[in-house]
Amino acid sequence: MDAPRKFEKPPARPSPRSPEGCLAVAIRVPVRIVVLVLVVPVRLVWDGLVVGGRFLYRTVLRPLARAVFVWPWVALWRYVVVPLAKALGWLANLFVVVPLVWLYRYVFTPVGHGLAWVARRIGGGLAWVYARVLTPVGHACAWVVNGVAAGVAWVVGGVAAGVAWLGRYLLVVPAGWLYAWVLTPVGHAIAWCGRGLLWLVRALGTGIGVVLYWAARILLVLPAIALWRWVLTPVGRVLAVVGREVWDALGHAWRIAGHISLAVGRVLGTLFRWIFVEPVSWVYRTLLTPVGHVVRDLVLRPAAEAARAVGRVTRQVLAAARESARQARADFRRMVFGEPRQPEPVELREPMSDDTRTLGRSTTVLTKD
Repeated sequence: MDAPRKFEKPPARPSPRSPEGCLAVAIRVPVRIVVLVLVVPVRLVWDGLVVGGRFLYRTVLRPLARAVFVWPWVALWRYVVVPLAKALGWLANLFVVVPLVWLYRYVFTPVGHGLAWVARRIGGGLAWVYARVLTPVGHACAWVVNGVAAGVAWVVGGVAAGVAWLGRYLLVVPAGWLYAWVLTPVGHAIAWCGRGLLWLVRALGTGIGVVLYWAARILLVLPAIALWRWVLTPVGRVLAVVGREVWDALGHAWRIAGHISLAVGRVLGTLFRWIFVEPVSWVYRTLLTPVGHVVRDLVLRPAAEAARAVGRVTRQVLAAARESARQARADFRRMVFGEPRQPEPVELREPMSDDTRTLGRSTTVLTKD
């Protein structure tokens, strides 16, 4: 008995497709044949242009772009901008930073300390003047001003109370009576007349709107609905089916043309390899390589050994000539200036300990430069 399969995937369900009508089936095959005949040459030309463009980009355009746009800027940055920036930085450090640091350290700092000391002294004097002179004077002036302000406030309060009493009984009370017994009834009458007039205008507007609505519905909306439902919708569905089939035919034709183009490219590549690459490879492998080995073994290596031997002999001759010239210069100096003076021996006494002083004093002879 077979073991139960726990992790087996359920079979994939086919994706639901929309039902196809007779129009789609009748259009599909001829459209795909026509589109395939038209698309295959276009795809072949397109693939040829793509291959040629990639080859041109890799062999011509990219090296040319590097030579024209990249290398000049790299050389300008490496050999002009960077050395110039370093030189400018060194000059700025020498002629700007160092003088400014010296000026700040030996001029501004002492002057600032002196100004701070003077400011502290002046601040102390001003604080004493404020505490001992200005504060008592200000307190006295504030006491006088407070007294005067209290008197002025009492007078102004009395005057304001009188003016308020007069304004109440001369203005506010008559105005309230006028509002309550004259303006309010007149306003109510005007509002009632306005509401009636508004109701009349609204009724007329509603009747006119209903008439215009039904007229527009009968003259415009119903014909437009009939045109959309019975003319535009069927025509649009037919055009949608035709367009979908043409688009699907273009996709299928483009893919099939890609396979055909790939096969043609492989055939052309095979022919190119058989006609050009393999003969050239055979000539290089069977003719040029043995000839190159013979030339290397019989001509180049002996020539290189001869050149190395000539170089060794030349170096030995030059070394002998340099040694002879050195000996000649030394003989000429001895003949003109005599033998060099030998250094005289110098006797130095080293301090000895008490134990070794009983055995004697030892001397050390050194040469004097």
